[in-house]
Amino acid sequence: MLNVFLVVGARPNFMKMAPLYFALEKAGVFNPVIVHTGQHYDYEMSLAFFEDLELPEPHYFLGAGSGTHAEQTARIMIEFEKVLLQQKADLVIVFGDVNSTLACSITARKLLVPVAHVEAGLRSFDETMPEEINRKLTDGIANILFTPSPDGDKNLMNEGVDHGRIHRVGNIMIDALMTILETIDASYEKTLLQKLNLKKSNYVLVTLHRPSNVDDRDTLAKILDYLEALSKKTSVVFPMHPRTKRNMEKSGMNVGRAAGLRIIEPLRYKEFITLEKNAMFVLTDSGGIQEETTYLGLACLTLRPNTERPITVTEGTNELVDLSNIEQESEWSQSGNWKKGKIPELWDGKTAERIARKIIEFCEGSRSGQRRAGDA
Repeated sequence: MLNVFLVVGARPNFMKMAPLYFALEKAGVFNPVIVHTGQHYDYEMSLAFFEDLELPEPHYFLGAGSGTHAEQTARIMIEFEKVLLQQKADLVIVFGDVNSTLACSITARKLLVPVAHVEAGLRSFDETMPEEINRKLTDGIANILFTPSPDGDKNLMNEGVDHGRIHRVGNIMIDALMTILETIDASYEKTLLQKLNLKKSNYVLVTLHRPSNVDDRDTLAKILDYLEALSKKTSVVFPMHPRTKRNMEKSGMNVGRAAGLRIIEPLRYKEFITLEKNAMFVLTDSGGIQEETTYLGLACLTLRPNTERPITVTEGTNELVDLSNIEQESEWSQSGNWKKGKIPELWDGKTAERIARKIIEFCEGSRSGQRRAGDA
């Protein structure tokens, strides 16, 4: 049995990891080991996602916690090294672009453990985003690069990456989305919408957490002013990220004066997807939500100057907006005339299976190479 370590650190990683964990289990030749770095350090909230995704509790919890990027990355590296020295790993799989992704990739490679990067090749070309640094450096040292779309392949090849390391397998977020959608029936939808006093297709769902949107007081104040104005036309539900909440409290901001603006606690995965699929449109700065809305055929306004997922704009239902045009784009979304888009190639719920097959090929190739070296 091959010991494959699946590293997760933040909630978006959980959704990407779950389908692959089950595909590796099903293959019958892997011992999948879940390592939760604790980058998103609300352990109980993490466990709620694990329950929704029907995952076992993590085999290792590193408890990295918060701090500066350097502090957090260093703590993860120190703790993950202890794990790798304690238990032999045949492969480490990392996901996405968080600090845990880079930290565990570096740690594994320095211990001569091969690394696979799921969601490789994505680029915003904006190095003011910490995630862009994490993506580029991880792709630079990973042995296997699993890309979700053609732009990922192109970006890697433009950076001089050996084509043999690149494998386009599709979007693993869609695997998780399709699985959770199967568990949401009409009764569950009705109960949740009634609980929040919402009507289907008659509210806007908002998620905001990027530093560029929520760390600057003036920018955050303008966004909240827009949301209050929007809420006078239609209901707005805003599951607030802890970062956004802390910044509001620090600045002494008061929101919720408009009756239609509903600020609520972060939601479990199943709850969030239920609200997402029934919304009029979504306003977000999250990467994963751009993908989910494209699959759902739902209008998405992304409050960012760029995206590492351009296929959601060129083929999907996503559009980039800023504070100068957000009101106009919102009105267009509410009109029902938003672009229809299409589901990109290989976003079909079978990405995890393709990754598992490629990993088997890689491990078999590595063993063959070791045998040849021994014979020599």
